[in-house]
Amino acid sequence: MKYHEEIVLKDGRTCCLRNGTEQDGQALLDIFNRTHAQTEFLLTYVDECAYTVEDEARYLKERTEDPRAIEIVAELDGAIVGSAGIEAVGTQEKVRHRAEFGISIDRACWGLGIGRALTRACVTCARRAGYAQLELDVAVQNASAIALYESEGFVEFGRNPRAFRTRSGEWQECALMRLEL
Repeated sequence: MKYHEEIVLKDGRTCCLRNGTEQDGQALLDIFNRTHAQTEFLLTYVDECAYTVEDEARYLKERTEDPRAIEIVAELDGAIVGSAGIEAVGTQEKVRHRAEFGISIDRACWGLGIGRALTRACVTCARRAGYAQLELDVAVQNASAIALYESEGFVEFGRNPRAFRTRSGEWQECALMRLEL
């Protein structure tokens, strides 16, 4: 799937939202590692990422060619500072209407409006792909993310009290959220 949009951030700078391409493999791997080192709210730790630059490039190529999935990058001042994407929950007939949503943004860019813009772009792409529902899991301690998702129409439909276990042994509860498209 293809996507391209120029947005003006809260600080007046212009940010380009576009589908990631094969050429973005290294940059996307770099931002993945940066964002996953900055917070305990994401699914994986940096050292758990086994992707190579070639793997990332292949993944981005597949997402560009797939009419029901996408990886959108946020490019600011010539650098990728975040990404978000959607993909099918499954291919079985009973779940074909559902897509999963994920997002991560460099902490230095939090609060500029990139998260909202990426969320809206993914909602647009999910509708375009024909999904009826977009879903995400979010750590309940991540209050700003929950507020963003709720303001965009996502509703909580359950909780998993032991969704994540940090390396320090702390349990993180996740809210399960969905948006009917």
